[in-house]
Amino acid sequence: MTPESNGATVPDNPDLLDIDSLFTPTELAFRDKVRTFVDASIRPNIAGWYEDAVFPVEIIPEMASLGLLGMHLDGYGCAGRSAVEYGLAALELEAGDSGLRTFVSVQGSLAMSAIHKHGSEQQKQEWLPRMAAGEAIGCFGLTEPGAGSDPGNMKTFARQEGDSWILNGSKRWIGLASIAQLAIIWAMTDDGVRGFIVPTDTPGFTASPIQGKLSMRASIQCDIELRDVRLPASAQLPGAKGLRGPFECLNEARYGIIWGAMGAARDSYLTALAYSKERLQFDRPLAGYQLTQEKLVNMALEINKGMLLALQLGRLKDAGKMLPHQISAGKLNNCREAIAICREARSMLGGNGITLDYPPLRHANNLESVRTYEGTDEVHTLVLGNHITGIPAFR
Repeated sequence: MTPESNGATVPDNPDLLDIDSLFTPTELAFRDKVRTFVDASIRPNIAGWYEDAVFPVEIIPEMASLGLLGMHLDGYGCAGRSAVEYGLAALELEAGDSGLRTFVSVQGSLAMSAIHKHGSEQQKQEWLPRMAAGEAIGCFGLTEPGAGSDPGNMKTFARQEGDSWILNGSKRWIGLASIAQLAIIWAMTDDGVRGFIVPTDTPGFTASPIQGKLSMRASIQCDIELRDVRLPASAQLPGAKGLRGPFECLNEARYGIIWGAMGAARDSYLTALAYSKERLQFDRPLAGYQLTQEKLVNMALEINKGMLLALQLGRLKDAGKMLPHQISAGKLNNCREAIAICREARSMLGGNGITLDYPPLRHANNLESVRTYEGTDEVHTLVLGNHITGIPAFR
């Protein structure tokens, strides 16, 4: 593939340590299947989708047919993939674009996980098979205009009125809300934070896409307004009480980010590598200069370390041994290193790197969102600081 294309293909590999040998044949086969989908359906179109700020709903059925929606969940039409397989899929999807990995994350790790973990059997039967098939899209309403990193101060409130719940409040930065058929809404009640399944055609529910984004342009994020939204008692998620309910779902999404960020980094590295081999400066390729080689080496080293970190966490997750602070370590490190790699790759492309002919700046812009949602760098730093010292320093 020429340097003018949207990203490099992957025969050139930053794998310095034979990390591929640590995966099983089943894991590698699934990774390659997702990679083929990304190469065929995402790479040729992503620059246009990003420039036009369009989320390509037409690829949802293909994602569903690959078993990517709720892939880590068991039963109800879900694929039941391992944590490592889920991570590899996130890696390949984000090598295409963070926004499209985010779709799979919002649908599967957030909305579907909320129902799978906390829903009644009736709720699971009603929604999960349709969501796994891509026939129903979900969103996850936790963040508010005034409550991002501090969801315990959410203002959205649900009050009981006879056999009904009445919801009022606002949510912000809610992925997919304007195309969703259901929203998982977290609200304060007289009995603490509870979760609700809200069909988006319920009177009083309004979702408005946020305009003017400089990041995640091939994705949808919305403001949600809830005005006297009346729900039956059966809409409540019976297994979710307190902030542990949404946090368990967020940890699923954060885990996918650990892998996905390395996909954006790998794509940017490979683009810079291919460009530096073909671009001539002073009658020799850029790749022949010491400064260029140092940049490429540093990028490859961080990708290898990030992959080993992701794989270790994946093995722990599959063994049921992964701890919350370990998720913070993965997200903080891999997002921080990935955005640095993407920016460095952009610099190696010179002026050409600010166009959509090349993906590194698009990836870097997207990662500004990725490192912000599901816990900012600062929040994950404090989670790790609390773990190390035993002293919470959030306030």
